[in-house]
Amino acid sequence: MGNAHRWRRAGAAVLAAAALAAAAGCSQEYSDKRGKGDAPVLNQQGDDTPAQVFNMPDGFGNLATKCVGHGYRAYVTTNSDGPSNVQVVSDAACR
Repeated sequence: MGNAHRWRRAGAAVLAAAALAAAAGCSQEYSDKRGKGDAPVLNQQGDDTPAQVFNMPDGFGNLATKCVGHGYRAYVTTNSDGPSNVQVVSDAACR
């Protein structure tokens, strides 16, 4: 086996390892550890309807809102520097 072939195999192994590390960085476990993952849903029985999202200019947290439960609306802002802000308020339009 020549040196060029060895270098190609070594390069391919390094690229494969880098791809694996990158994929692991995007895993659910990685997101959960950083507080960015979804909360678990008991028996997969949750409300999966989409939220209405309002994009804010860069530097400001985006806002998402949707009805939760019966008669309540949740407002959630994104925040890359810490925990998101969540408010749940009464809303007669949420049946």
